[in-house]
Amino acid sequence: MPVQSVIQIEAGDRQLLANIAEAVAEVSRRSGDWLVCRPGCIECCKGPFAITQLDALRLREGLRTLSVADPPRAERVRRRAAEYVAAITPNFPGDPVTGVLSEEDAFPEAMDDIPCPALDPDTGCCDLYGARPITCRTFGPVMWTGEGSLGACELCYDGATDEEKIRCAVDIDPEGLEAELLAGLDALGLRGMTIVAFVLVSAPSTHPA
Repeated sequence: MPVQSVIQIEAGDRQLLANIAEAVAEVSRRSGDWLVCRPGCIECCKGPFAITQLDALRLREGLRTLSVADPPRAERVRRRAAEYVAAITPNFPGDPVTGVLSEEDAFPEAMDDIPCPALDPDTGCCDLYGARPITCRTFGPVMWTGEGSLGACELCYDGATDEEKIRCAVDIDPEGLEAELLAGLDALGLRGMTIVAFVLVSAPSTHPA
């Protein structure tokens, strides 16, 4: 894998995350008291969901960094991920070796209430918060989706009308930077959707030599 290409993609990802953070700050400002997401609210942290290879790249780096900063904590993440993969493998809608999905919405219902392996069960906080997938960064506040519809956490905006939600909504990536970065990964052979647990199980604990 060309190192320079990966470095460029990682730099682009940092810009993407900065853009998303700015958009989320704006929608949070507009939403005011309707937005009730707080640390410890983990309903959106349960069950498997599809993530991109850009998310996977970021998560692997996040776990490597945690392995250096706090090895026991990183090992707990790896252990939870291994348990998660073992539980989902018999009914995984994709390749159970690579973790690449063939069907993005065909997850087993038995996993719906199982917390993400990155979630610390004692604190209710994400152990890889700084490296979390884009879905995790944007779910909750009302956003325009790729289909031109509104998406928001069902626990927020209770009592808000559609018109009020529309006034709060933002587009998190109007310039399509994420799609551009994913195209770059695709050119490197990194393609397809996966899930958090498979990424964490396969992530090396240190940078390659």
